[in-house]
Amino acid sequence: MNKTLKQIAEQLNAPRTVKNKKTTEVEVVTQVPKVQLIYAFNGTGKTRLSREFKQLVAPKGNCEGDETISPREKILYYNAFTEDLFYWDNDLIEDTAPKLKIQPNTYTDWLLTLLKDLGQDTNIVKYFQHFANDKLTPHFSENYAEVTFTLERGDDEGTAPLKISKGEESNFIWSVFYTLLDQVITILNVAEPENRETRQFDQLEYVFIDDPVSSLDENHLIELAVNLAGQIKSSKSNLKFIITTHSPLFYNVLFNELNSKTCYLLERFEDGTFALLDKHGDSNKSFSYHLYLKQILEKAISDNTVQKYHFTLLRNLYEKTASFLGYPKWSELLPGDKQAYLNRIIQFTSHSTLSNEVVAEPSDPEKKTVDFLLKHLVNNYGFWQQGEQNG
Repeated sequence: MNKTLKQIAEQLNAPRTVKNKKTTEVEVVTQVPKVQLIYAFNGTGKTRLSREFKQLVAPKGNCEGDETISPREKILYYNAFTEDLFYWDNDLIEDTAPKLKIQPNTYTDWLLTLLKDLGQDTNIVKYFQHFANDKLTPHFSENYAEVTFTLERGDDEGTAPLKISKGEESNFIWSVFYTLLDQVITILNVAEPENRETRQFDQLEYVFIDDPVSSLDENHLIELAVNLAGQIKSSKSNLKFIITTHSPLFYNVLFNELNSKTCYLLERFEDGTFALLDKHGDSNKSFSYHLYLKQILEKAISDNTVQKYHFTLLRNLYEKTASFLGYPKWSELLPGDKQAYLNRIIQFTSHSTLSNEVVAEPSDPEKKTVDFLLKHLVNNYGFWQQGEQNG
């Protein structure tokens, strides 16, 4: 049944009910899962879902007894709106150094004061440099209201403050959140509340993470996913985690790293409603991602709009299929003169940026090659038929 995002949020916040294997009439009620992992394509509504969930768990003006409960006491979240709280001050008229400023509000004031009190600014720097550049150094202002960045040269002096890239900025903001999350888990792992370093997390129930740092390359994205999974597995309290992503790689690593999790596929329909479907296996086994790519290729072939990037999608499908079926090389799945077809695909999927090696747009015969190789893959490997039946 199609639902609103508010209803999807309520579903995530409710105990799981599963049918008894021996009878379809009896339901077994379990607690809200410790980890709920959600895979969805871009534009589906993941960020809006995080806001609906926050409002559900910690509505503004929420009170317990005579005390008003702040949302941050119930839920810790990271999404696109978190990044919006950081913005650049580029005062070119006064020729001041570029600064990444932090929008003052109750959340950022609490976040930065807490990290400062816990002495975590050094850990933020270390984590950021690991994923960005070990010479690129953030410097917090005394009141933690702004950050400048310099490149260290190996001596006592660095460069003048500089503006970092958008990807580096995202890395930095995630580093702030990740460092706080590490502290939250460590502090809540102390069983007796009175023995904790701070009591500010005692009522925390959820951590909601929406698509962290999509700008990372594959190696660092895998490492980030492994680190995040390690943090979650180290959590001994009743803290619950919801993670949404459009990245099949990030999803697959978390799926394989986390031993206990409940997985979903979030779908959005043309009428603006949604469905949260149980998802079995990683993105390869559940096949939704690959069926989506297959549909893109089929539409491009049908409309005669095949471009260079469609060869990359085709190669992706061959690589994932070969991996699933246990072939050491994806080229083994190619038909006939395998080397000739391999060379043709490599020609269009090369990462070379040299101007004299720029590949021209696909010719009509080359476009037909995409059609031929896609049909060959679908028609000759049972993996695809099974995926379509189960997708």
